[in-house]
Amino acid sequence: MSAPVSPPAVQTVEQAIGWAAGVLESHELCYGHGTDNAFDEAAALVFHAGGYAHEDAATVYPSTLLPAAATILAALLERRVNERLPSAYLTGRTWFAGLEMRCGPGVLVPRSPLAELIVERFHPLLDVSRLHRIVDIGTGSGCIAIACAHYLPEAQVDAADISPAALERARENIALHGLQDRVRPVLADHYAGLEGQRYDLIISNPPYVPAAEAASLPAEYLHEPAIGLASGEDGLDSARALLAGAITHLNPGGALLVEVGDSEAAVAAAWPELPFLWLEFEQGGGGVFLITREELLAAQARKAP
Repeated sequence: MSAPVSPPAVQTVEQAIGWAAGVLESHELCYGHGTDNAFDEAAALVFHAGGYAHEDAATVYPSTLLPAAATILAALLERRVNERLPSAYLTGRTWFAGLEMRCGPGVLVPRSPLAELIVERFHPLLDVSRLHRIVDIGTGSGCIAIACAHYLPEAQVDAADISPAALERARENIALHGLQDRVRPVLADHYAGLEGQRYDLIISNPPYVPAAEAASLPAEYLHEPAIGLASGEDGLDSARALLAGAITHLNPGGALLVEVGDSEAAVAAAWPELPFLWLEFEQGGGGVFLITREELLAAQARKAP
C-alpha cells in the first residue's frame, strides 16, 4: 500500500532535513547506496529539492526552504518510500572519492571502500610513481576510473565494461570532470576486449553476489542492473576471470586490486594457494584483496607439474 507524503510546513533547511529523516526512519528502508543512515540521505534529498550546493551547507542550513522545494521534497520522499528507489537514482547524482558522479538506472550507484585507497593515492600499498597505466574493469558509471585519473594525474586509465549503457554514463562522467584525454571507455567483458593491453594496476569492483542471494537482496538493490551484482552460482565468476587473466595483462611489478565484499571467505577458500593481502579501511567496508603479478607467477610455478 502506497504511503502518501505531504509537503512539510515552510521551515528552515536544517529543520526540513530532520523532518525528512523522520519520514525515512518511519519506513523499513535499506541504506547502502552512498549513505548508511536516514539523516545523510535526507540531507541529499533536501539539497537536491532546493537546488543547494553541498559545499554551501553552513550558510544554507538556517535559510528557509521555499514552498516549491518542499513540494519537490515530498514527491522525492514518496517515491523513495513507496518504490524503494535508491536516493541517488532520484537525484541523478552522488559522490565518490569526493567527486560528483551522475548516475541513474542502468548502472550501479557508485560506492566502494576502494574510494579511500584512491584518495590516498594507494599509499603505502603501491608505488604511485609506477602507476602509469590503469584499467578499471566493470567501470559502470566510471567512478573508479575517474577517481584514479583525478588523484593520479600522470596515469592513463581505461574504463572497461560489458554494458554499452554503462559506458554511455561513464562517458558523461568523464566529460563532467574533463578527463577525456586520460580516461578511455572500452567495451570489454573482463579481459575480452583488452587483448594486447598491459597495465600497472588492474582495479575492479565486479559483481560478487551468489545468484540465489541476489534475488533476495533488499528492494533498493533490485532496481540496479543484475549484471552488476550477481556473479554465478557461488558469486565468484568475475573473480575467476580477473585472476585467470591478470598475469597476461599486468606489467612486471603490477598488481590486481579487487573488491569481493561478503565473498571474501569464499575467495580465500577457493584459492588457498594465493597470498591475498586483505585490506582494512578506516572508513568502513572490507572484502578487498591485493595481489601482485609476481605473487601470481610464483603460485603458478608452484602448481606446475
